[in-house]
Amino acid sequence: MKPITVDGGKGTLELGDDGVFHLVWKPGTVLVAADVHAAMAKLNELADGAEYPMLIDISNTQAVTRQAKSVFSHKCAASRIALLGSSPVNRVIANFAMARRTLPCPTRFFTSRNDALSWLLPAPVPGPDHGL
Repeated sequence: MKPITVDGGKGTLELGDDGVFHLVWKPGTVLVAADVHAAMAKLNELADGAEYPMLIDISNTQAVTRQAKSVFSHKCAASRIALLGSSPVNRVIANFAMARRTLPCPTRFFTSRNDALSWLLPAPVPGPDHGL
């Protein structure tokens, strides 16, 4: 699937070959409530009633408003969310987004894409012909 621009134009969303939705915010983005609502609505539309793990790249995000933070407590089609960042500022943004909220799904911050994807994707279950 090609990246689809989220309403408002601040980010793109795509379903990767790995079965994970990837949301990438544009450089310098200040997330407001409408941006988060738009991303959730696009995810829900594309997921079509199913749930998917989601990787949100916040490495270029400048800030998250208090109103945007409140939207994170709403349920969407994400079964798990990994927030991917690369700086101490990203960690602060992630902690702000996750702080004192009951989140609707497991959510963690990562600085490694591989670690984030390992956490999002279930480990393969060995078949009957593996092991013994």
